[in-house]
Amino acid sequence: MSMEYENSDRPVSLAQLFLSFLRLGLTAFGGPTMVAYIGEMSVKKFQWLDQGVFKNGVALSQSIPGATAMQVAGYVGLKTRGIPGAIATFVGFGLPAFLFMLLLSWAYAMFGDIPRVASLFRGLQVIVVAIIANATYMFSKGTLRKYQDILIAITSAAALWSGISPFFVILGAALIGIMVFRVEKVPLASKYPDSNGDKSDCQFFILTATTVAAIACLFLANRKLFDLALLMMKIDLFAFGGGFASVPLMLQEVVNVRGWMDSKTFMDGIALGQVTPGPIVITTTFVGFLTNGITGAIVATAAIFIPSFILLVLGSHIFSRLQQSALFQRSLKGILASFVGLLLFVTVKFAFAVPWNMVKVIIVAGAMAGLLKKIDILYIVLAGACVSMLLL
Repeated sequence: MSMEYENSDRPVSLAQLFLSFLRLGLTAFGGPTMVAYIGEMSVKKFQWLDQGVFKNGVALSQSIPGATAMQVAGYVGLKTRGIPGAIATFVGFGLPAFLFMLLLSWAYAMFGDIPRVASLFRGLQVIVVAIIANATYMFSKGTLRKYQDILIAITSAAALWSGISPFFVILGAALIGIMVFRVEKVPLASKYPDSNGDKSDCQFFILTATTVAAIACLFLANRKLFDLALLMMKIDLFAFGGGFASVPLMLQEVVNVRGWMDSKTFMDGIALGQVTPGPIVITTTFVGFLTNGITGAIVATAAIFIPSFILLVLGSHIFSRLQQSALFQRSLKGILASFVGLLLFVTVKFAFAVPWNMVKVIIVAGAMAGLLKKIDILYIVLAGACVSMLLL
C-alpha cells in the first residue's frame, strides 16, 4: 500500500491536526456542508493540501460508504501524516458530537418521561419528519436524473415496505445498476509518488489487526456488545451516499428486526442528533447508550465509523482504479438511486408514527419551509423545541 504525505517538508504535528479538527468539530452543524469549511482550513488557511488533492479526497469520500464530512476530515489527516494523522483528524472532528450526544442520551434516559420534556420531543418528532423529507428531496434532486433512477427508487421503497431487508435492497439495486446504467470514462486521477510505502503498509496492518482483535475480544467478553458492534459495522458498510443513508438501515435493524426500541424513541434519537454537531449517524451513540449504557455508546460509535475509515485508507490507495471501474460506477449509481427510495420509506414510516394535530401540521410546514430556504438545521430544531414546549 502506498501513501503520500503532502507538505513533507513542513510536517504537521498530530496534536495540531487533532486540535484543529476538534475546534472545527465543535461547530460542525450541517453535515456535508462542513466539507467546505474543512477545505477552507486545510487548503487556504494552513496549506496542508493543494486544491487538486483536496478535491480528489472529496470525490473519494462521496464514492465510498460513511459520513462524507467525517471521511473528508480523515482524508486530510491521511494525506498529511498517514494513518496516525487520519486517526487524529477523524477522532478530533467527531469527538465533540459524541460527547454532546452522550450527555443528551443520559439526560433523555433520566428525564424523558417528565411532561414538559415529553412535550418537547413530541414536537421534535415532527421536525424529524421534515428533516428526513427534505433529505429525500435534496438527495433525489442530485440522483434521479433518468427514468431508470426513478424506477429503482420506487422499487426500493416498495421492497422495503414489503419487509425485504434494506441490505438486500441495496445489493439488488447495485446489480440492477450494473445492468441498466452506462457511465462515461472518468479522467485518471492524479497519482502521487510513494513517500513512505513500507511504513504505511505496517500502519495499515496494525489498524486492521487491532480492529479484528477488538471484535474478537467483544465476542469472548460480551455477546450483546459484539452483536451491537457487528450491526453498526454492517450499517456503515452499506451507507453509501452519506450519513442520511444509514437512517433507513438503522431504523430497520434497531426498531423492526431487533426491537431494541420503538419508532418514537428512535425518532427522539435522531432529533437529539440534530442539536449536536457532527453527522446524523451520531444517533448511534444514543442507540448504544439506551441499550448497553456508556460502554454500549462507545462501542456503537466506534463501530459505525471503523469500516468506512478502513475503506477510506484503502480507497486513497486505489482511487484512480475506482474512478476507472465501469462496474463500480454503475453499481454506485444503482445504490444511490435506491437510497432515495429508502429515505422515502423512512419519511412515510416516521409520518405514520406521529399522532397528528393542527399544531404539528403547522410545525412541520414551517420546518419544511425553513429547510427549503436553507436555514440552518440547528435553528429550525431549536425553534421547533420552543414552540413544542409552549403549545404541545
